Amino acid sequence: MSEPTSEAGSNPVPGVNPERPDSSRFNLGWRDTLRVLWPYVKRNFMNQVSGIWFIVTYLVVFQLLILQLPVSYALMIGVGILIVAAGLMFFMEGLRLGLMPLGEEIGSVLPKHSRMPVILVFAFLLGVGATFAEPAIAVLKSAGAGIAPDAAPLLYSLLNDFSGQLVACVGIGVGFAVVLGVLRFFFAWPLKMLAIPSVGALLGVSFFYSTIPHLNDVLGLAWDCGAVTTGPVTVPLVLALGIGVCRVVSAKNGDAGNSGFGIVTLASLFPILAVLLLAGYHYLAQDYYGTAGYQGAEVVVAQEEAATSTFEKSLLPISHSEMQAYLRDGELPEGYRFSFEGGAAELVDGRIVVADPTVVIEKQYLRPFAFVGQEHWDTSVPMLERWKSAMMDALRAIIPLCVFLYLVLRMLLKQKLDPRNDVGVGITFAFVGMALFGLGIAIGLTPLGAQLGSNVPIAFAEIVPWGLDHREGPLFAGHGGKLMAIGFAFFLGYGATLAEPALNALGETVERLTVGAFRKKLLMQSVALGVGMGIAAGIMKIAYNLPLFWLLLPPYLLVLVLTIKAPHDFVNFSWDSAGVTTGPITVPLVLAMGLGVGANVPGVSDGFGILALASVGPILTVLTVGLYTQRQRRLDAEEPQTTLTPVEELAG
Repeated sequence: MSEPTSEAGSNPVPGVNPERPDSSRFNLGWRDTLRVLWPYVKRNFMNQVSGIWFIVTYLVVFQLLILQLPVSYALMIGVGILIVAAGLMFFMEGLRLGLMPLGEEIGSVLPKHSRMPVILVFAFLLGVGATFAEPAIAVLKSAGAGIAPDAAPLLYSLLNDFSGQLVACVGIGVGFAVVLGVLRFFFAWPLKMLAIPSVGALLGVSFFYSTIPHLNDVLGLAWDCGAVTTGPVTVPLVLALGIGVCRVVSAKNGDAGNSGFGIVTLASLFPILAVLLLAGYHYLAQDYYGTAGYQGAEVVVAQEEAATSTFEKSLLPISHSEMQAYLRDGELPEGYRFSFEGGAAELVDGRIVVADPTVVIEKQYLRPFAFVGQEHWDTSVPMLERWKSAMMDALRAIIPLCVFLYLVLRMLLKQKLDPRNDVGVGITFAFVGMALFGLGIAIGLTPLGAQLGSNVPIAFAEIVPWGLDHREGPLFAGHGGKLMAIGFAFFLGYGATLAEPALNALGETVERLTVGAFRKKLLMQSVALGVGMGIAAGIMKIAYNLPLFWLLLPPYLLVLVLTIKAPHDFVNFSWDSAGVTTGPITVPLVLAMGLGVGANVPGVSDGFGILALASVGPILTVLTVGLYTQRQRRLDAEEPQTTLTPVEELAG
């Protein structure tokens, strides 16, 4: 059978135009295009779902089965979570196609063609721009809504009146960290030399702030800002620059094999200092809420008396007919509770006998159990306004960073991108993805985290649960409810960390760099255990209203001691393991949950600090496990090996 050709007089090949020089291409219709792209889109979408499903499922199951409260606005939250997954899919693909090629090209060319001052200026601007493009940075701008201005006036003003300055300071802190990281690569400085004095300075400033009430309120926010900065934009772009510098410098020290590690650590420490300095400036300027120099809008705070009518709905009055039924039958129907006042208790024949008590019978509000609340969608949320706001935030974050990178590449370095790079498509994907992500956070993850956070205190306190109009709780008396809430936080952090895709990649890298000394599974378990312990400590801080500084001081002091003793290789990836825990899903959920818990526990002004404790936890556990593993390998190597004869082998 002859092969079909496109020559004149022969049978034409279907779909090929013999008169066009590019007739070998197939023209696919939109249906065929979708059929080809669908497996790729499905795989990327499911990759994002795999990082979300555990957290969402765990939160919903805990609220339904343990707290026995319905999920309010379930349809809106479900749609928001799907939008988050779609937004992350577009954003990560845009990062791969658009931002990363620009960053890698500049990172490989800039150190070869520019002097040190130019490289450092670029590194600073890159750190600032990448911070503004972080999806989680937008969460800081909305975190101030739940802060009571009278309880924490300086914290309230930082998050509301000075929110632009707050984000700018975080960006400046990251910029200085990137500059220091580049200098470290050039001069082969060990991470210990930079991390130990930086942490020491932060602890010193934090101790001073902890002695001043208004400054003490901002410690949680400042330390949490360090966790917000190490996200999917900052880390790849900064590492691309650092790796390019390393290739040119060709460091000869033992740190060269994994010198890409460590810069994430610096990018999480310096924003803390920047926010602390900003708070100190406004404290000295006396221009925050409640001071004479305050220029913002005064907040009308609702009086407690206005809320008592809602709280009293937990106990309904007993009617006259119900009283007559009790006198006639001597039995109370379901929905009443007994309490005793006064009387003398004594032990008589193995029984506790209370003489002359006053018996109080109260009628309780009975809530029918439901999996889903009565309202499926929050009609007060202006969807169109939220979408416009998300698009503007994405525009301000993505476009300036891309324009800056492109101008540096074309104007300063005189370089052209490979025509095979789809940078334009990537930037479009990144913009669409970040806009979708912002919308999904607003209507999905933030309401879910705030809802559960507001409901968790029902385990140990009497509160008004989310979506209800009366008080309920506590579910457990004494410390039992607080311990249950702490246990919930531990398993949330542990499971969510194991589901984090970035942890897999970190585990494989560490196992390769340590030649199997620190295996992937061991690293993943160590990081997950540290995150779980950190989030549990954060909930314990809120439940018992403990000062954050005294929870941060012991683990960081221990981390500094272990850092001094540990080899450089272990120090690098141990400190950077904290960056894996603060992904774009974890940050908004944990922030919203912490603020929700803090708003419902009496005497607590805010719920910040959970992310800070979740960041130090994995550093501590990975360093500890790493040193123990190294010690065991050294002992195994020193143990004398005995050689048995064939007769001894058979006898044994």
